[in-house]
Amino acid sequence: MDARRQVAYEAARLLYEGTYEEYKDAKEAAASSLGVKVIPSNYEVAEKLEWISEEKEGSDRLRRIMEMRMIALGVMKTLSQHSPRLIGSVWRGTARKGSDIDIMVYGDAQHIEKKLSEEHSLKERAEKSFIVEGTPRSSTHLKIDGDGYDVEVVVRPPRDVEAYREERCDIYGDLKRGIGLEELERLMKTDPLRRFIPRRRQR
Repeated sequence: MDARRQVAYEAARLLYEGTYEEYKDAKEAAASSLGVKVIPSNYEVAEKLEWISEEKEGSDRLRRIMEMRMIALGVMKTLSQHSPRLIGSVWRGTARKGSDIDIMVYGDAQHIEKKLSEEHSLKERAEKSFIVEGTPRSSTHLKIDGDGYDVEVVVRPPRDVEAYREERCDIYGDLKRGIGLEELERLMKTDPLRRFIPRRRQR
């Protein structure tokens, strides 16, 4: 195995074991531990992470992905008036042990929190600020319990819809399109384990 692949595998192992949460940190630590300077792409690390997840979790992983998608469907039905979209690893079909369910909506955070609280136990609320192409943005993160799985609902202001429509994934390079409620309902009836991963990283 060449150095690039070794670093990708080691970084993936560190991510899988929870030593690091960010790809950048895992890659730098892996390269340092192996005594090399080569840094693989996030896509290359993601491929190795997939291999490790399949190797360690087997059929349990497929069952878990189906369960998580069904839980996401229930939460999205609760938020149907806010055009929810399933994003992240559960949308991709790459969820592994320890993954959470990520759902994005646009609307008033207080109203959405109240709606969620009617049917789910709210575990955490956090406000986050960041910069997108030089413009300040913000979002509210609501974490709820979804039958044993953590569900994080990311609430963004309606004015930011257009800004995030062209947002790209820093791992796969494609648009963070996600999947809407009606699409997810069809998916669960026709192809509940479908994966949404580009064959090669897109620019």
